[in-house]
Amino acid sequence: MISVRRRTVLVMLLLAAAVGAAGGWAVSQAQSDKAPTATAPSFVGSEGTRVVPAALPLSSGSFAQVVEAVGPAVVNINTFTRGGRTPVEEFFGDEIFRRFFGDQPEREQQQRSLGSGVIVDPSGVTLTNAHVVERATDIEVVTSDGKKHKAKVVGVDRRTDLAVLRLQGGGPYRAAALGDSDRMRVGDWVLAIGSPFGLQQTVTAGIISAKSRSLTGGPFDDFLQTDAAINPGNSGGPLVNMSGEVVGINSAILSRSGGNVGIGFAIPVNMAKRIYTELVAKGKITRGWLGVSIQPLTPELAKSFGLKEAKGVLISDVVAESPAEKAGVQAGDIITEFDGKKLDGPQDLQRAVAGAAPGKAMPLTLWRDKATKTVEIRIGETPDETVAAKPGGNRGKTLLGLDVRPITPDIARQLNLRNTEGVVVARVDDDSAAAEAGLQRGDVIREVNRQRVRSLQEFERITRDVKEGDRITVLLQRGAQALYVAFTVARG
Repeated sequence: MISVRRRTVLVMLLLAAAVGAAGGWAVSQAQSDKAPTATAPSFVGSEGTRVVPAALPLSSGSFAQVVEAVGPAVVNINTFTRGGRTPVEEFFGDEIFRRFFGDQPEREQQQRSLGSGVIVDPSGVTLTNAHVVERATDIEVVTSDGKKHKAKVVGVDRRTDLAVLRLQGGGPYRAAALGDSDRMRVGDWVLAIGSPFGLQQTVTAGIISAKSRSLTGGPFDDFLQTDAAINPGNSGGPLVNMSGEVVGINSAILSRSGGNVGIGFAIPVNMAKRIYTELVAKGKITRGWLGVSIQPLTPELAKSFGLKEAKGVLISDVVAESPAEKAGVQAGDIITEFDGKKLDGPQDLQRAVAGAAPGKAMPLTLWRDKATKTVEIRIGETPDETVAAKPGGNRGKTLLGLDVRPITPDIARQLNLRNTEGVVVARVDDDSAAAEAGLQRGDVIREVNRQRVRSLQEFERITRDVKEGDRITVLLQRGAQALYVAFTVARG
């Protein structure tokens, strides 16, 4: 049984004119910080015509006209996967499954999942989440009038979790107008429309709770946060402003139970517009690439490299034959500006590079050896798969609070190392400066204070004269990731 709680919401709406275009993008020029006017918003109608509803009276507390304008463009998405292993087989693995259950006859299997989407062009082009349609062999879209349509995937961008579908036959379709997510302010009213738990055409209301939220620290994390209820099944549905425009694509929730707790996240529609355009045109996304591993510049690291402020991006490794290596960029460089724009941290660089056109030459300002240096780098194209640069019975005990061992061929194989250069951390004292800085068992030390470590003997030579109060900068290899760590040696 579903319990429904009703409550009256007093709505204060400042409406400005917005124009919906049937054949392409409809980007709002309305600004929420303008003084309210008597002009009612315009929406895209069933035939691509403009519909100008009556002004929403302040006393009505109703979002009905916004829903009536956008709702017909919101769809329910059913996906099917034929063949493959069952969840039980996935869990146990083939060998164990056969051991306990014997060989099973070949069969055709169907798995079904539910999600949402929004039609953004009368031809049937639809935006949704990549995770909604991933691995699907058949996609069925149910429009607001209950009609079922087959759909094909135009393109998928897993890095932003966006996908573009095209409905097959039956058009023209009701399409939603796309707004300007940059103009949304914290506190603005929004609606989330979708099919939570398979309940088609469900509408929830809330506000923009925050902007530019990062969930994983990835380069494309730039979410709108909302308290409009978003639940499983809402994924891919639109987040809508009070002008009846899509300002986000609902993507994720923060919840321990899996249900709504008032913290949901939507991909800004301005990001979705670029992805949509490129996927429709080329079927894939082309992004810029430097070929470096980067990490945040902490105050401790900034001080160790001679910088006054912890602003910039620290290069921890450079991929061989990459644009960065060809431009002369080195591990230990700090990028302070990209194409003339100052960088505060890694996400600034990642977003700027991802949006740069491959093949274009751009200036890069570096901090190296306590001096500023400018190089020109020709932007590459991001590889389809992640490219990571890999590093190339004695014991060593130092004031650093570490036990390190030489890297034998067997250890190199276990750690998937390219060679035996460096030393591997066997133990870290719990109360040591190294532990506080984050060093872990299994880390490979490649440099100490910018001096390369090829063997246990070199590590011992470099650290032999370390004393209390000395500042140490260590370059580590942790799995496929290179990482700088800086700390001050304390009394052992």
